[in-house]
Amino acid sequence: MERWAKNYPKVMTWLGKLQTKNESAWHLWLFCEKVGKSPDELLSLKDDPKSREAEYLLDNFVADESLDLPNSVKVSAVIAVKSFFKHNYRELAKASGQITFIKQKPYRKHTKEELLRIYRSAQNPRDRALIPFTWSSAIAKETLSKILWKHLEDEWEKQELPHIGLPDVLIKGHGRGKYKDTEQHTFLTPEAKRDLLEYKDYLTRVKGLKINPEDHIWIEINSPYAPLDYDAFAKISVALSKRSGIPFSWHDARRYVETALEEIKINPNWARKIRGRKVRGEEAPYSRPAIEQLRAAFKEAVPLLEFTQPTQLMALQRRQEIVEEIQSKILSGEPLTEEDRQKIKTHGIRLTYKPKKRILQNGGDCTDGVNCGEVFEQINEGDLLAHLREGWQIIHRLQNGEVIVKK
Repeated sequence: MERWAKNYPKVMTWLGKLQTKNESAWHLWLFCEKVGKSPDELLSLKDDPKSREAEYLLDNFVADESLDLPNSVKVSAVIAVKSFFKHNYRELAKASGQITFIKQKPYRKHTKEELLRIYRSAQNPRDRALIPFTWSSAIAKETLSKILWKHLEDEWEKQELPHIGLPDVLIKGHGRGKYKDTEQHTFLTPEAKRDLLEYKDYLTRVKGLKINPEDHIWIEINSPYAPLDYDAFAKISVALSKRSGIPFSWHDARRYVETALEEIKINPNWARKIRGRKVRGEEAPYSRPAIEQLRAAFKEAVPLLEFTQPTQLMALQRRQEIVEEIQSKILSGEPLTEEDRQKIKTHGIRLTYKPKKRILQNGGDCTDGVNCGEVFEQINEGDLLAHLREGWQIIHRLQNGEVIVKK
């Protein structure tokens, strides 16, 4: 595509204003091939501002089923063509080329085990650090290519949850129009901080680089150590997906963080701050929380975000997933497979119904160390994880495998 684009100076000027250069060039080339016109011939259709020939050409492209192009490709081609005209100051009418993106697959929702597989497939400290960095901060791919060391707070190495503050020009909208003054205030989990420190040490100690505040964080790991551009991040995700066998995109991380923030019931405006989105009623004082307030709220989500170290919470989450899977099969009348029975045995799952409440009477069986006479409400395994997230703690394990939690 680069060789084709170099034949047209106006295409090169257009690409110079974009992040997704290769993809955009390919989609413009595809459109030109299908309609039988060069980029210069396309622009000439708008020599007369009143002419609608270019708009009709785009409409016909969308409507032509004989082209046998996937809906998603047509959508991307329309976006590229409109962008090409716009950046050459010959903007097409908004109504032209109307096409709806039809999503064929559900959004990916990675488990912690899948993220761990992606993490372990990284073959250098940079790629390894990128995974928890993105899956804790929800920083978009475009912003990853621009973020500098100075955007981390002073002495971030000493903070449990380092703060990252990004100005409007680095995030969606680039500070223009309604996006003016929108900032992103997000944080790193302890595991993300650990890997970022290891990556920084690798750059200074192994590669011999001197890190300055104005330097890009994410760079090539070989000389001349140029900053990673937008397309480079796509190549990294493709390589990690192939090695791990787990498809993913950097945008998946934003949904992952959003889900964790929703689970801890964080203030919606605070969640938007963390994800770098415009806050409704931005001028209101309560919508501009102090960094420490945001940090305290973010800390509650850390157990849901971290995935590189096996934890009790991760084990409980995996066990609950298996319980729900087995329960669904039983309720539907589907027979259990040998693999299902092995899961039941491995995770100690008991397929029994339990009463909602029970009372241990005075003089009853107290061999497990339970104070007789106390009233206990028995919760199911699915509710245990929710209780632990709300601050309950396991204080005793019974011989029959049950546990007692207390707040």
